[in-house]
Amino acid sequence: MYLEKKAIKRSKIRLLMGKAYYTAKRYKQWYFSGRVYTNNISRELYTYRVFTHSTPLLRKLKDVDMQLQYNKITNLKIAIKKLNGIVLKPGETFSYWKLIGKPIYKKGYLDGLVLCADGSFKAGVGGGLCQLSNLIYWMTLHTGLTITERYRHSHDIFPDVSRTQPFGTGATCSYPSLDLQIYNGTNFEFQLLLHLTKDNLVGEWRSTEESMNSYELYEKEHSITPALFGGYVRNNIIYRKTYNKNIGLIKDEYVTENHAYMIYNPYLNG
Repeated sequence: MYLEKKAIKRSKIRLLMGKAYYTAKRYKQWYFSGRVYTNNISRELYTYRVFTHSTPLLRKLKDVDMQLQYNKITNLKIAIKKLNGIVLKPGETFSYWKLIGKPIYKKGYLDGLVLCADGSFKAGVGGGLCQLSNLIYWMTLHTGLTITERYRHSHDIFPDVSRTQPFGTGATCSYPSLDLQIYNGTNFEFQLLLHLTKDNLVGEWRSTEESMNSYELYEKEHSITPALFGGYVRNNIIYRKTYNKNIGLIKDEYVTENHAYMIYNPYLNG
């Protein structure tokens, strides 16, 4: 059962102390946990395509400056240079933020769109990189890789018009505490490919071996419930079916549970 918690207003000092704590905790994990984090990039294209997906670069949002979305494209271009061609060998872990690093103005990042804790939007350096973590998470769910760390979005910002995948199949990110980490527990290598077209962010997982499995993501127990402190909360549970080319359905498993405040009218048509 999901128990909604009221947002707590914290002082600036408390926020700074919290940020320092979680930053130190993340760096301790990166450098002293004993995990092997990948940082190898190969420009040689791996043979087998496992899964590919694309998402639109621009969306019209009410009362939001479109320049922030154009700036997002610049931010994506910079981040993609750190990730495109990255190789994940057996036993290695992919860390989104360890590879990209801290997004700052000095590196060329611009103010993009950042979702605030109350569901509003603001300008923030490196804003918009959640689109990239969303894409990688969704693609990874269609592979044999294991997602070891992922954070759900706290707000549902888009109605279901033109939605192509179940609600709650994205991964939010915030440097360095909200990371996306992926472990390769298979016996073969994977390669992540990313690029931008005029209209879309495009990603692909490739591998050294042909995959015998395919995957189907779906939701259960979808509901929209009144929030205790006003508004509505959208809920669901994501499951995944695994199909083997020779056998058929071999697994139907739980993936994650989602609860997000809705920032649009839940009774919109479409």
